[in-house]
Amino acid sequence: MNQNTSTMTILDKIVAHKRKEVEERKSLFPVKLLEQSIYFKTPTVSLKKYILRKDKSGIIAELKRKSPSKGVINKHLSIEKTSIGYMQAGASALSVLTDKDFFGGKNEDLTTARKYNFCPILRKDFTVDEYQVVEAKSIGADAILLIAAVLTAEEIKRLAAFAKSLNLEILLEVHNEKELKGSLCDDITLIGVNNRDLHTFDVNIETSIQLADQIPNDFIKVSESGISDPANIMKLKKVGFEGFLIGETFMKASRPEEACADFIQQLKKLETKP
Repeated sequence: MNQNTSTMTILDKIVAHKRKEVEERKSLFPVKLLEQSIYFKTPTVSLKKYILRKDKSGIIAELKRKSPSKGVINKHLSIEKTSIGYMQAGASALSVLTDKDFFGGKNEDLTTARKYNFCPILRKDFTVDEYQVVEAKSIGADAILLIAAVLTAEEIKRLAAFAKSLNLEILLEVHNEKELKGSLCDDITLIGVNNRDLHTFDVNIETSIQLADQIPNDFIKVSESGISDPANIMKLKKVGFEGFLIGETFMKASRPEEACADFIQQLKKLETKP
């Protein structure tokens, strides 16, 4: 991809592909089949509650093999080993990429993480249809991601209400004030500010800091992308953030779970400093 190509073009490409993929999956795995999953009747675990737990770090640790901007990040990722290691390290929750074509994930990754962990699991994907909400529940997710940049306000409202009816929590991802103001609705539990610029790929946690005051206190504030140092979390906590989604910082290590454990130990030292 050349430097002048907008990330928005990639987003458009991903969403167009996702809509086509969803239609194919509907015919292969009808809703009635998904509803027969053992996870469909299993109570969900609250992402909000785990982020607020004092014995946890607030970190949502991500499992991601690759991304459109970085290419392959961790080719030999072990979902079982890494997810267990993340939780033992003190992460509050897991985020699992289930998009295959652009992020190298699959639904089975989330189900594997669910099998080995009792904790909230966020399904990280491009949700554009109610079918995917049912699918998320059927594979063991506790929360879904809705991205304001690819959905209308009406779509967000509809998908959030449907997800809530299945006892799934909703993390709404925004990139700027316009997306934030145009997307808020009662059924959303958490607001995630993505620090990655949609046009340049540049990442800056100042995006979260600048938007912090704009997010109503009714929502749990989550900062996403570019959190590479425990000091970043201390800075974000000062302006009201309680959740921190971290993927690449851990994933680029050969043993992501160890990188997560080291990060959380450093964070604890900073938090106990007088």
